[in-house]
Amino acid sequence: MADSSSAHTTRCLVTGATGYIGGRLAPRLIEQGNAVRVLARTPEKLRDVPWAREAEIVQGDLTDIHSLEEACQGIDVIYYLVHSMGGDKRFADTERQSALNLVHAAEAAGVQRIIYLGGLHPSSDDLSPHLRSRAEVGDILLGSTVPTIVLQAGVVIGSGSASFEMIRHLTDRLPVMVTPKWVKNRIQPIAVRDALHYLLALADLSTAAGENRTFDIGGPDVMQYGEMMQTYGEIAGLPRRRMIVVPVLTPRLAGHWINLVTPVPKALAMPLIESLQCEAIAHESDIKDFVPPPAEGLTPYRRAVRLALQRIDDGDVETRWSNASVPDAPADKLPSDPDWSGETVYTDIRRQECSAPPEKLWEVVEGIGGENGWYSFPLAWSVRGWMDRLVGGVGLRRGRRDARHLYKGEALDWWRVEEIEPPRLLRLRAEMKVPGGAWLEMRVHPSGTGSQLDQRAVFFPKGLFGRLYWYSILPFHGVIFSGMVKNMTRTAERST
Repeated sequence: MADSSSAHTTRCLVTGATGYIGGRLAPRLIEQGNAVRVLARTPEKLRDVPWAREAEIVQGDLTDIHSLEEACQGIDVIYYLVHSMGGDKRFADTERQSALNLVHAAEAAGVQRIIYLGGLHPSSDDLSPHLRSRAEVGDILLGSTVPTIVLQAGVVIGSGSASFEMIRHLTDRLPVMVTPKWVKNRIQPIAVRDALHYLLALADLSTAAGENRTFDIGGPDVMQYGEMMQTYGEIAGLPRRRMIVVPVLTPRLAGHWINLVTPVPKALAMPLIESLQCEAIAHESDIKDFVPPPAEGLTPYRRAVRLALQRIDDGDVETRWSNASVPDAPADKLPSDPDWSGETVYTDIRRQECSAPPEKLWEVVEGIGGENGWYSFPLAWSVRGWMDRLVGGVGLRRGRRDARHLYKGEALDWWRVEEIEPPRLLRLRAEMKVPGGAWLEMRVHPSGTGSQLDQRAVFFPKGLFGRLYWYSILPFHGVIFSGMVKNMTRTAERST
């Protein structure tokens, strides 16, 4: 059972804190009285999260053994919450080496326990590459000399989870669905709050017994995937959806379809779909002998959906699947000098005076995107978003986590917040598919009795195609970018 006597002394290392689960677990570990250290490849991405000052954020990478050795020093419990969901064909090799590196560092540092969140799967060799990789990582951790607990969970239901977003958008948008046969597979979903309940309780589990094993975790309902979509539709007040099951819809075709219909990009949709090819139900419930269920009981699927929808309606989505970096997206920061190293660079610079005070103009700048849109030529933005989806990009549907506030590192439609310095600077890096690197920067300055908005679009072309791309869209810039600065300043003036 959990040992409450150590609740205020446990030193935890959390990997994957920029992800969906890790970003929720870290602050709850802090609230529980634990000392929390967070490992991040780019610590700056966590600079603005509400709990940043209460955690020790260190730079490191699971593929860098030296950074791991330093991060594990003085740690009691490691949370391993990292798993590649991209399309890299060598991802399994990377995952294997990362797990081996963590084992080496944990053993050398005398860590007392490793906690890993893996995936529910049948006891079969016929697993998808991603499920097989998750199972292999669990085996590597269990084979170490550090007592390890592997929690195996299926579909996680919560506001902002990729699994829930896939269910929500498919059901919202398609009254008739041509579906693959896996919609009849049985799934045991778990509410994100229950998954966090188990993860939190394990931080204080007594190490005296040296438990070293897997635990299946799931909610109280076992349902077919199609039933989950129908139930969601009922709760959301939608007419009953018609599903036409066909045996020939391959995971690749389904991945392309989900990429077009939902905000979930193909690189993430493919492993999610592959994991649904087999049933994901708990084969044992031994976890209850070590960690009691929540006081109110495990969350039924219907209640988990209602809670998720309520969070979305209230604009209170704590973390989203899009928090994590998009595979193959550009990662370079914008050079301070656009002519850096003699590279070709194209810029579009606009400036607009505004009678509203700087703080009002900043509210408009920070509220850009999502439901508020981009203040100019919405059809052109929509078309460009669809084009990006067609080639497997993220498109515009990711939206934003919060309608009013942004923090560094989070996703905003097809952009990533690269830098934000309220109330004066917002810099966005494009994660859409473009032949080069693209940024959009907005600065707010005081000007007389009002303010001034400076907007700069920057594009570093890649090869000849990158240059042709810039010139092909140049005619639209005069409409889009000039309209943006004018409409944003007018919106600020109207709100004053």
